[in-house]
Amino acid sequence: MSRDPLVLGEVVGDVLDQFVKSATMRVVYEKELTNGTRLKQSAVANAPLIEIGGRDVRTLYTLVMVDADAPSPSNPTQREYLHWLVTDIPEGRDARFGGSHQYYHLL
Repeated sequence: MSRDPLVLGEVVGDVLDQFVKSATMRVVYEKELTNGTRLKQSAVANAPLIEIGGRDVRTLYTLVMVDADAPSPSNPTQREYLHWLVTDIPEGRDARFGGSHQYYHLL
């Protein structure tokens, strides 16, 4: 049985299909996050530092931040609520180098 927080939290299987990891990513708010980290609203008021590993700036990524069980796990009436998305992030750079930033709502 998998101990991956994304599987245990039913993100993989409900929000995402099974996948094979193809890139490394580092997300830092006040501290570096790992899968399954829970944060208070006050901790996420500002955009995080997001770095995508690699060296090929010709390879581009799209980053989507959703709340998989908004507004709460016990009352998921707004499932998969989109907070923001950034497109065209070059490999080896952080999300600020992306081509399009769309911020929809920050709780």
